[in-house]
Amino acid sequence: MQTSSSPALCRIVPVDCIFNCSHQLPYPSGFNLGLPTGSRKLKLSRLQAGFWESIRSGLIKNNSTQVIEPSSSIQEDEEPILEEFVLVEKTLPDGTIEQIIFSSGAEVDVYDLQALCDKVGWPRRPLSKLAAALRNSYMVATLHSIKKSAKEELTEPINEKKLIGMARATSDHAFNATIWDVLVDPSYQGQGLGKALIEKLIRALLQRDIGNISLFADSKVVEFYRNLGFEPDPEGIKGMFWYPRF
Repeated sequence: MQTSSSPALCRIVPVDCIFNCSHQLPYPSGFNLGLPTGSRKLKLSRLQAGFWESIRSGLIKNNSTQVIEPSSSIQEDEEPILEEFVLVEKTLPDGTIEQIIFSSGAEVDVYDLQALCDKVGWPRRPLSKLAAALRNSYMVATLHSIKKSAKEELTEPINEKKLIGMARATSDHAFNATIWDVLVDPSYQGQGLGKALIEKLIRALLQRDIGNISLFADSKVVEFYRNLGFEPDPEGIKGMFWYPRF
């Protein structure tokens, strides 16, 4: 048995040679490989320090095997384009300034998201699964309300930030994306914020050259999405669901 300080490495040999690495091959007694007795067991020699360097260079010494490196033109997948800007700014009756901030990369607190889901009447889901869904999404778009006092003389200016809308998208990072979990705080509905949220999310996906965008809509909001350019499946039979039966 080899110790961790002296690992056993197996040398590449021609295919017509058979080698033994620490243990005998499990051939039955008397099995004849057709090789001279001295060739049945080949001792392993330690690889020289330059072995791995020769692999990297694409040519293994004393062997015609060529190692092909992945093309350098294949770029690592990039993160979605992140943006954040003021979507709406207005002055409330008490003089407080409220800004609605759109972001395609802001952090989402799962407790804030759960509270928002409660407001729209969605069933509660485990926080761990909410966190996993956010973490594994390709893009998460949010709307936050930020309230600031217009009176500079106040020693403690108002600076409230509240999650009022969210939509997320999963994707194969190449062709397709599906939009999920679109919700807007009921007290902010009817102001065009949901429409703006979806339009900005679609634009962000198109910037990444993802043009096949789908979603699943409740029958009550089909017209809402139709007005945003979505079309029901013309054949009406492509979308299918599998549900656990227990």
